[in-house]
Amino acid sequence: MPPKYEKESSFIMTALELNAEIYRSLGVIAEDETMLQKVAKYVSKLAKQITSDPTLMTKEDFFARVDKAKEQAKRGEIYRFTDKSQMLDWLNSL
Repeated sequence: MPPKYEKESSFIMTALELNAEIYRSLGVIAEDETMLQKVAKYVSKLAKQITSDPTLMTKEDFFARVDKAKEQAKRGEIYRFTDKSQMLDWLNSL
């Protein structure tokens, strides 16, 4: 008997398959200017959601922050907690 999830896995597309599907669909949509405008507006909206995420950072930014934290630790600019209640007290004081 095949695994229960086999049917569902047939719907999973690779990035390459998704790109091909998007280009095929855009080929059809490109013939209708009104629909093309709607697609452009929606894609722009999606892109803004990604770029407006304040938690996103580049690999270089991430490692720069790690290096900065290491330097602060070397200078003793760190907080140490011996138990959970100390940490919670500090967090609540912020």
